[in-house]
Amino acid sequence: MLKKLMKKLVGTKEVTTSKQSLAEIKQGPIPEHVAIIMDGNGRWAKQRGLPRTAGHQSGVESLKEIVECSAKIGIDYITAYTFSTENWKRPQKEVNFLMKLFQQVFEKELDRFNQQGVKVNIIGYKDRLPDSVRKMAEEVMEITADNQTITVNIALDYGGRAEIIEMAKGIAAKVKAEQLSLEEIDESQVAAELYTANQPDPALLIRPGGEERISNFLLWQIAYAELYFSQTCWPDFTAETFIEAIAEFQSRERRFGGLKKGRC
Repeated sequence: MLKKLMKKLVGTKEVTTSKQSLAEIKQGPIPEHVAIIMDGNGRWAKQRGLPRTAGHQSGVESLKEIVECSAKIGIDYITAYTFSTENWKRPQKEVNFLMKLFQQVFEKELDRFNQQGVKVNIIGYKDRLPDSVRKMAEEVMEITADNQTITVNIALDYGGRAEIIEMAKGIAAKVKAEQLSLEEIDESQVAAELYTANQPDPALLIRPGGEERISNFLLWQIAYAELYFSQTCWPDFTAETFIEAIAEFQSRERRFGGLKKGRC
């Protein structure tokens, strides 16, 4: 199973990661929550003379592989940026394809989610999704709600600024209803109104595809996340590539604004 998990063909070259390297990774600090901007699907397809839709389809397979790998090394939460509030500006044909793809993936992978203990959480503006996609998303969340191996947040019609606006409205409503005073508003109150309430903030943000920006993703939650940028397009992002990102995370010193003993 491990060999199958850690293997992916890139052209005619087979790439593998050994059990030893996986074991070594498990000896170091493992980020409890990893956020991923799944970028580069279109560029990957263009490089191969394929339509952009082929890149999105291949990207689904990459996410499945990374989720399996994450569960094996002990990551508890993955948040995957799949469709932003700005992505509605893309050509209607591509948007329609993506909405259909989301629905198909939810339907096709539901049994796998349960077998692997994956809890699926859809974050974003669910009410703007096509009815068929929204209903399937709600069904997947309900059916997988008690799974405990790993939680996968699917950021669908998601924007960090939009989330902060919704958070502000939620807190304002509580203040107006006299359920909360201004003096009681603190970081914990803010976190409780976010889509990721009751989850730890991501310790690591991964962005493949060659771009080095945040793109309106988890603006509050990634305040102290380690950022990892890769030139590899998302469809080529294998379990091996993911483990390289985790190894880089383990090599960094996390101080959260403080100083380690002996450092200036």
